[in-house]
Amino acid sequence: MTALSCDLRIGTSGFDYPEWRGVLYSPDLPREEFLPTYAATFSTVELNFSYYRIPREEQLEGMLERGGPRLDFSIKAHESLTHKVDPGSWKEAVAEYRRSIRPLLRSGRLVAVLLQFPYSFHYDADQRKYLDSLLRELDGLPLVVEFRNGAWHTPRVLEALRARGVGFCATDMPDLKGLPEAGEAVTSPLAYLRFHGRNRETWWGSDAAARFDYLYTEEELRQWVPRIRRMSAQASRFRIYFNNHRQGQAAVNARMLIQLLHGSAQEQAVSP
Repeated sequence: MTALSCDLRIGTSGFDYPEWRGVLYSPDLPREEFLPTYAATFSTVELNFSYYRIPREEQLEGMLERGGPRLDFSIKAHESLTHKVDPGSWKEAVAEYRRSIRPLLRSGRLVAVLLQFPYSFHYDADQRKYLDSLLRELDGLPLVVEFRNGAWHTPRVLEALRARGVGFCATDMPDLKGLPEAGEAVTSPLAYLRFHGRNRETWWGSDAAARFDYLYTEEELRQWVPRIRRMSAQASRFRIYFNNHRQGQAAVNARMLIQLLHGSAQEQAVSP
């Protein structure tokens, strides 16, 4: 990957999965050893537990220590900011969230705060106004926005994010009506890409976990290599995370993409 023009790191969304024993972790590995073991393979992780509960400062301090100095972190915003927004209290939720992630900020190892909005977050006047207000309240944090509704993927939105220095999250997900197409836009010095899997049959089902039960083939990931190269040319840092976490598939595919990019870089290095 040395031929790439930015600091590119690949990891997974989450790491604390007991079902990854036998894939990334040894069968008898204690859970408190998961993060150090993860950090021996990957140099970045996207924390997603923070969507369900606002972290405790001491919890993040412990992760910083167990992850070692090489590992950096992205972290998902709490659901009270993106999915279950209370018009009367969301600003207080922002303040609480900002306080909770101070250890990551102090460490200098916070890469991004991911604002992941659901498909139901429609491109209308009220939602656009809320997003603008939220970005202002979170000003000063390294922000990345992911839209699951394809209506937000417009030049106007991209330009607005670019003007604010806010990153845009490119995604790989099923080819279904209403979902975003795979893109490669970069709107800040940080490029960001998430792989969710391509489960058309289970995406809209009631079993949310089944949505991400998908193993990418090498050829599916190989098709992303030229896109990743183009994105990396527009950024100083690039983070890629696999969210297809069932059965350790995210770890398998993250390692696969690392190898594909490494091989591609070697090919470029020897080209005349």
